[in-house]
Amino acid sequence: MKSLVLAEKPSVGKDLGRVLKCRPRGRGFMEGDKYVVTWALGHLVTLAEPEVYDAKFKRWNLEYLPMMPDKMKLKVIKQTSQQFRTVKSLLQRKDISEVIIATDAGREGELVARWTIMLGGWKNKPMKRLWISSQTDSAIKDGFANLKPASNYDSLFHAAVGRAEADWLVGLNVTRALTCKFDARLNAGRVQTPTLALIVNRENEIVKFDPVKFWKLNAICSGFTASRQDSKGNDRIFEKDRADSLLAKLKGKDAIVTSVTRKSRSESAPLAYDLTELQRDANRRYGMSAKDTLRCTQTLYERFKLVTYPRTDSRYITKDMIPTLKQRLQQVAKAGYNGKVQPLLQKELNPSARFVNDAKVSDHHAIIPTEIPVHLNLLSNDEKKIYDLIVKRFITVLYPPYKYEQVIILLEIEKEIFRATGRIVKDLGWRAVSSIMKDEDDEEVPTRSIPELVKGQIVKVNDLKLVASQTKPPSRYNEATLLTAMENPGKFIEDEELRDSIKGGLGTPATRADIIEKLIKGYYVERIGKEMIPTAKAFELIRLVPETLKHPELTANWEKRLGKIITGEEDKQRFIADIKQSTIDLISKIKSSQLKFEITNMSKEKCPICGKPMMKFTNKLVCSDRKCGHETGAEKKIGMRTGRKSRKDHQMDKRLLNQYGKQKKNQGETLGDLFDI
Repeated sequence: MKSLVLAEKPSVGKDLGRVLKCRPRGRGFMEGDKYVVTWALGHLVTLAEPEVYDAKFKRWNLEYLPMMPDKMKLKVIKQTSQQFRTVKSLLQRKDISEVIIATDAGREGELVARWTIMLGGWKNKPMKRLWISSQTDSAIKDGFANLKPASNYDSLFHAAVGRAEADWLVGLNVTRALTCKFDARLNAGRVQTPTLALIVNRENEIVKFDPVKFWKLNAICSGFTASRQDSKGNDRIFEKDRADSLLAKLKGKDAIVTSVTRKSRSESAPLAYDLTELQRDANRRYGMSAKDTLRCTQTLYERFKLVTYPRTDSRYITKDMIPTLKQRLQQVAKAGYNGKVQPLLQKELNPSARFVNDAKVSDHHAIIPTEIPVHLNLLSNDEKKIYDLIVKRFITVLYPPYKYEQVIILLEIEKEIFRATGRIVKDLGWRAVSSIMKDEDDEEVPTRSIPELVKGQIVKVNDLKLVASQTKPPSRYNEATLLTAMENPGKFIEDEELRDSIKGGLGTPATRADIIEKLIKGYYVERIGKEMIPTAKAFELIRLVPETLKHPELTANWEKRLGKIITGEEDKQRFIADIKQSTIDLISKIKSSQLKFEITNMSKEKCPICGKPMMKFTNKLVCSDRKCGHETGAEKKIGMRTGRKSRKDHQMDKRLLNQYGKQKKNQGETLGDLFDI
């Protein structure tokens, strides 16, 4: 008898098969003496479309909403149905005695496997679980030597099903309701919509912001500059007359040192990367999108085996990993990091409790390098950048703290107080390897030195200057700051008790990149440079959508409850019952709305397919008729104006005309193009 191993992707399956001494035997699987290894292609099975429950749901009609199936049905995804048939035939082989689930070790990986196995007809038969955090040969061998009962992860599967069914109920119902009610191509969901609301609200803050001028009075002394402060410690002067008066009063006067404060400070190294922090840094330093960062990290994990599992929300490792750290360092040292690694290898590694914390590692530990030899010449430029970030952060977290002496000098000029700060570095520690990239709104750390001064000393003021400035609006979101906001939505919640209870964030580390890309693909957000700028369509959606769906409380509470399903504290059925009721409430609010969708970005161009006006975006024109939806890019538009159209363009126009005619005939649309989480 043999064990059937089900991986999530072909690349992973083939690696498992190689380690398990299997050879290709047919299309879509490998086989050896003890194991048969096959794989999914991501999801092979998904929740069925609404029309599977009732033929009337083929039409998008407000009267048919909400759609509330008693029991959710599964269907095989058409595009990958051939691989599903392969898996199903293997599940039904007489010589297969057990299934080993080897999909990604997480909530969605569990869903990929269980749905496939269920629809494949494997019921009430033995199942085990492979749970590993890296794809190295040694990790695979150790994992197969320590397989767990699949039942240990039943609650993880229940949470995954709960998430999928809830997104179906809210996403499909609300999207159809908005689209039908306002006759516009509108997508909404419990993660996408509050994320978009963050971007729209920030843009509104920027537009409404009224800058206020202020002045700072700086005393230029030998070797340092001090700023005048009021009794509350504020250095801004908002009245020009007051600023001029102080300048005239203090000009040409010397200062006396009234206070010298020196404090020893110690700053621990930043923690290792989880996925969100890695995506933030890659965006800040290299302008890489969250999606590209995840793609590169996934390649480093799956193909090259150079890093551990990327879709993690932990920045810690467990105690049992400490003995592996030396070997990991030895391998990265050979890849060009020897100068920074050798000081660590010359003594016994003793990572701090900040980094080693079993209690803060749930499914997976932080993203760190593996012990596999590194061949940088095989990596793309982007993969090298991501690997470099991961390695440097890993080395950094093992270095000692950065130590310095904080110096604060208070001066007095004619009873006006001036303040100067500086620091004296005692030990660079981890800063010799790396530095923290701060958010744009964070205050910069003062790093300037300051001369030795003592209380009572007279200091000559070389010059006294008024520096004019003005208050600035909040910055637009870029992907780095948007990821931060999605990870920590509590700061946008006014209710203190509710804010303290929300820990989940908008989406998960694994899904946030896709949410950002969906907002861009749906023409709600445009990525201009690094900035995320909402479109006119975004403002309209946020104006029209029910209030509940705009705020992070909804999805954060979902994630909190899904987490409780995993731990056994929450029942999935009760969770879905609550989701159904909230969906009913949302649809009722949309139906009763008196608002109308207003297109404010209409161009003078007409759609070449249906003749309706085209909506203008930065790089595209999109038909305003939701049933047409034709897109015209800048290059194609020029070709059409000059009459130079390729045969391919004519064929595309013909296909679109046929498609448009069918849509008019059906008076509705399909699920695939409009449903977003």
